[in-house]
Amino acid sequence: MLGLSMFVTYILSKIRAYAQYRATVRELSQLSDHELADLGISRFQIAVIARQAAFA
Repeated sequence: MLGLSMFVTYILSKIRAYAQYRATVRELSQLSDHELADLGISRFQIAVIARQAAFA
């Protein structure tokens, strides 16, 4: 039973991390190029930054 509980916890953590990734991508994608530049972010970096934030 302990193995199943750990597996479920692991899966739930991955689901939460992916939801965080999608939320970060969505929020950053809504910013203008000028706003992103103010933050030092290029549009092509959004996915990488979101991945680092969610899965770090």
